[in-house]
Amino acid sequence: MKYVLLSLACLAAPAAAQDSAPFTVAETGHGYARLDDAVKAIGSGSGTITVAPGSYRDCAVFAGGTIAIRAATPSTAIFDGGACEGKATLVLRGLAASLDGIVFQHVRVADRNGAGIRLEHGDLTVTRSTFRDSEQGILTADDPGGSITVDHSTFSGLGGCPEGMCSHSIYVGGYGSLTVTRSRFERGTGGHYVKSRAARTEVTDSSFDDTQGRATNYMIDLPSGSVGRIAGNVFVQGRDKENYSALIAVAAEARDHPSAGLVVEGNDASIAPGVSRQTVFVADWSHEALRLGANRLGAGIKAFETR
Repeated sequence: MKYVLLSLACLAAPAAAQDSAPFTVAETGHGYARLDDAVKAIGSGSGTITVAPGSYRDCAVFAGGTIAIRAATPSTAIFDGGACEGKATLVLRGLAASLDGIVFQHVRVADRNGAGIRLEHGDLTVTRSTFRDSEQGILTADDPGGSITVDHSTFSGLGGCPEGMCSHSIYVGGYGSLTVTRSRFERGTGGHYVKSRAARTEVTDSSFDDTQGRATNYMIDLPSGSVGRIAGNVFVQGRDKENYSALIAVAAEARDHPSAGLVVEGNDASIAPGVSRQTVFVADWSHEALRLGANRLGAGIKAFETR
């Protein structure tokens, strides 16, 4: 009997250690109680952090080499409200970062720009992740040589325009490129769903459900102009809009990038049932030759307008 009890105690010990160290650096097998400690362990090198299922108030700043943060089981690693430097749950300014299966929620900061991810430098890849009920999902600075890819992710309950300062589901600064694929945007609380100042923007095979949106603006805003492709998406414009004049806006603020050749094709756009209004699918301030292909547009939606 003593032998059995000793064996059970030995078996229980690793589980307890794992519970107290939910952040594991895969390359070394070392576990850490705090996300920031695991991030610091990678430093200027490269490494992967695996996050055990749970809800965490952690945040971290990464200014090193290349980092990957992955949920052990997608959608079970939840970062709930933590923010570093008054910015975001993850502040990234290393060479490159990738996130897989992570949930970011309830991020709010003093300047009302609280984000799941604040990207200040380097490349970023986000897959199978969720950003919800925060001020912003992803917010970036400028990095003309950098690229951002978002795939199979959800952005819900994000954005706002308090006192004239707007936040958005995704807001990309002067980056080289933004690519969004197979993702869902819904229930916006202000601002735009995707606002991109990247030189090249691709949004494909995604859905924009604005039926439960509140005081929202454009579905996709390319305020500085952009080339690329918007294709295979489904857009539904909701009732409660701060600005319902267009679904997609091109170069509404500046012409910092060329827009000639921007492809908009194969999309399905409609206005929510029970809402009667006139709007425009693509509003263009660039006065360049965009490439509008066949798009399926519901009642009340004009295909194109120069402004």
